[in-house]
Amino acid sequence: MLTYQTWETEEKPSFPHDNETKGALDVLAWAYRQYENNIVYACSFGIEGIVLIDLISQVKPDAEIVFLDTGLHFRETYETIEKVKEKYPSLRIVMKQPSLSLDEQAKQFGDELWKHHPNKCCELRKVIPLREVLTGVTAWISGLRREQSPTRSHVQYINKDDKFQSIKICPLIHWTWKDVWNYVYKYELPYNVLHDQGYPSIGCAPCTAPALDPNDLRSGRWVGHKKTECGLHIS
Repeated sequence: MLTYQTWETEEKPSFPHDNETKGALDVLAWAYRQYENNIVYACSFGIEGIVLIDLISQVKPDAEIVFLDTGLHFRETYETIEKVKEKYPSLRIVMKQPSLSLDEQAKQFGDELWKHHPNKCCELRKVIPLREVLTGVTAWISGLRREQSPTRSHVQYINKDDKFQSIKICPLIHWTWKDVWNYVYKYELPYNVLHDQGYPSIGCAPCTAPALDPNDLRSGRWVGHKKTECGLHIS
């Protein structure tokens, strides 16, 4: 089994990406054979997440899907999760919450931490909870695509994740924004209605606005801050 500890010595598999799913189904089939129940999908329930959930359901219908429930998400995001539960009743969707409630966080770090120290807020409400989820787990799945941003342009199918000392599987690296939507429309998948209102990338409500630049799908995230990532994908 390929693990964080054996990354340097074990051979990494290669996958074709000239098929309908650009290698995604092949990668997922390999990952669930490799890790069985020792792998989780950390899903934000954005549009890439919807595609991955559908693909995962074809490989492992009872897979564990973890949502980092910061307590700050849009109502529409929670509504999307309920639609997914209805469509894929066998999936195990876990709502992972931070150890601090929003009131407790405010007492310790000040009101609306996301305004004056967004990195700290992301650490408390996303990074630490995911680290807790991945403790004792060998691998996790992410919906990163190379096209999304310069910081993601070199992502591979299988990555050594030094931040969480894990193996990070990214099945959608070769998918374009058009590919994602074509798949959703073709299979009539439920998705967050905010995508139809100018939100290509959806995170916590206080830190997400409609995209400012149509050519930059993440330009609506953390507007006014020198920040483009929540910290989950930065070593």
